[in-house]
Amino acid sequence: MANIARKSETWGSRFGFIMAAVGSSVGLGNFWRFPYTAGENGGGAFILVYLICVIFIGLPVLMAEYGMGRKSGMSAVEGVESLARAESRSQNWGIVGWVGTITATFILTFYMVISAWLLAFVIQAIKGGFEGMDAAASGANFGNVIGQGEHPLASKWYMLLLLGLFIAANIAIVGRGVKGGIEKAASILMPAFFIMLLVIVGFSLTRGNAGETFAFLFQPKWDQVGFKTFLEAIGQAFFSIGVGGALMITYGAYLDRGTNIPRASALIAGSDTFVALIAGFAVFPIVFAAGLDPAGGPSLFFVSMPVAFGGLGTVGYIMAVMFFALALFAAFTSSISLLEVSVSWLEERQGVTRLGAATGVGFMLWLVGAAYIFSLEYLDFMDFITGNLLLPLGGFLTAVFAGWILSRDMMTSELGEGNIMNVWRFLMRWFVPAFVGFVLFFGFFDKIQDQYHVQLPGFLTSFLGPNYVAPAP
Repeated sequence: MANIARKSETWGSRFGFIMAAVGSSVGLGNFWRFPYTAGENGGGAFILVYLICVIFIGLPVLMAEYGMGRKSGMSAVEGVESLARAESRSQNWGIVGWVGTITATFILTFYMVISAWLLAFVIQAIKGGFEGMDAAASGANFGNVIGQGEHPLASKWYMLLLLGLFIAANIAIVGRGVKGGIEKAASILMPAFFIMLLVIVGFSLTRGNAGETFAFLFQPKWDQVGFKTFLEAIGQAFFSIGVGGALMITYGAYLDRGTNIPRASALIAGSDTFVALIAGFAVFPIVFAAGLDPAGGPSLFFVSMPVAFGGLGTVGYIMAVMFFALALFAAFTSSISLLEVSVSWLEERQGVTRLGAATGVGFMLWLVGAAYIFSLEYLDFMDFITGNLLLPLGGFLTAVFAGWILSRDMMTSELGEGNIMNVWRFLMRWFVPAFVGFVLFFGFFDKIQDQYHVQLPGFLTSFLGPNYVAPAP
């Protein structure tokens, strides 16, 4: 659309941009998914494969999204269309921005609900509600929080209130703009986040079982390495950084010309990887010391950790408050970046203010979140659709668009010339699309087989393994 101009607002400082971008990458998955996935898929062997995938897959796509965003200076949807026009290509390539924007919005619908759960646990921690709690009581407590306990209707109304408060905080930040809202919030929250993370890691290492944690995470278990190890590593590297959901294109639109995109991208990907690597030492030493099961993903947050902290007295009370506040900070910095994706696009429409766009999207999120609260099975389904279909599809389309549709000259103006550009272009044209397409195809069917017990054709089970479980007669 000819009447849509470049963004007039930019990040106030490079530090603010880095904090906002790191905040968008670091999320709840860094805390529970990466450590457990590493421990169950070869430990140190998995981590080595993961680091290779970050360098050769995640980082090039991240650079491409920032470069595309800064070059266009528009929202993801309008920006991709404008770049396609500049290359005399079909505007149908706007599908790259549309898939990313829709994916970010869909993720946000259930991410807000999980964040409301975290807010409830922060309140419980402040009240000392975990003291003396055993595994059975903690499991019942989690059921009560999500509306599946003794008083389901009252719990659900309470969660609707907390969901509204969390969404309102997102609206307040995003509605204030990039510099005065998102950047300012991230510049305060992310340094506090890293300080709290290091404090909790130090506490866990001194009070917990560090040796068993190190063996669980880093001891190479080559006998556990197989096809699915590489599948998990590629998927984790790609999704953890946050590419494929249009938010990095959106953030790139606010970059000034002085920012070195390759250097900033390396710093952001490195920070995200650092959090993923040390997050296990914030969780598992306490879990192992308490004799709890390290498996279970999110249940480590909502069932195991309250039990672990509840048995540590006053110190456990302080650590519980810090731990759940830390998780809430991570969720909040991620949610405001996801909200910005749709707000950025709506703001470009005539007559739509930033605050109005944020409020409208926020109200829609509250309505959808209410549906999840009363019917949790839809939350699991949306998590499946976004994580195993839409995100890798968005990443695949981004890689093809940046590597094959955009000219070398256009991307050189954003990424610079030289060896970095040569390597980046080779990876984006020949390596990244093949591997992201690989994850999209096999990862989707693996999840179908594993989670929904769908029997796959023989050629797929020969790669993925026979996870199919026949229904009981």
